[in-house]
Amino acid sequence: MQFPDIDPVWFQIGPFFGLGPLEIRWYALAYVAGIVLGWWYANRLARNNAIWQPRKAPVTTLQIDDLVLWITLGIILGGRFGYALFYKPSLYAQLVGGPDNMALFRLWDGGMSFHGGLIGVTLAIVWFAWKHKVRLLSLGDLVAPVVPLGLFFGRIANFINGELWGRPTDAPWGMVFCNDTILDLYGQCPAGYVPRHPSQLYEAALEGIVLAVILWLAVFKGRLLAKPGYVTGIFLFGYGLARASLETVRQPDFGMENLPLGLTMGMMLSIPMMIVGAWLIWRAWSRPPVTAED
Repeated sequence: MQFPDIDPVWFQIGPFFGLGPLEIRWYALAYVAGIVLGWWYANRLARNNAIWQPRKAPVTTLQIDDLVLWITLGIILGGRFGYALFYKPSLYAQLVGGPDNMALFRLWDGGMSFHGGLIGVTLAIVWFAWKHKVRLLSLGDLVAPVVPLGLFFGRIANFINGELWGRPTDAPWGMVFCNDTILDLYGQCPAGYVPRHPSQLYEAALEGIVLAVILWLAVFKGRLLAKPGYVTGIFLFGYGLARASLETVRQPDFGMENLPLGLTMGMMLSIPMMIVGAWLIWRAWSRPPVTAED
């Protein structure tokens, strides 16, 4: 199959003042869609007192408006700094005496890490819970079901950009990731001209749709919000398992093809998630449901 001819730029206006046109990219819209829908879903969860019984939701809808701002900063800063830390440390080296000391801050050049974003969001949640004296695990349980929405749109944007492609395959749905919008400076396709797994779509399905459904069932059918940390644990374990599994068909990042034991960076970062998630699930399962007085 041939990669579809999708322009990663939705539309552009300008140029303005000799600075070139302003481009609105699908990748940026994916972040906006994930954050806006996440805000909407979190408000729906906070307003539904029945799913939090015998307690109430940990925050009000007004507090969610404030929380979304901090989570957005956590996503952007954590995602970018995490990408540089895990995948491209040279961006930090360029900050001091490098030929391009602003490269780390050019988000539009690409390079965001989910695991870095997760760390940023976690810090934002911890800080918010401390500042507002909110139950930390319950706040995490509110945020966790929302995350797959952003993951879904993010992976679709990765596909549109023709990035983070899979390993070579002879499966009938294998895709040649090449069109005029993703050619390099030499007119070549970075992914080569062999069919590859469309791993971005696999991840959109598993990390996005399937995980969202599992968390919805946990919240509305399992009523697991009565056991703080349970839903957060399911998210951490579920994402870690999905990501680690799909790393077997996703092309390793450049320069990281030969890590020890056949692991990839994505696997190495996902395994701790699975461990923490499993511990949170065990902790919540082994304790009785909270009461209104807890």
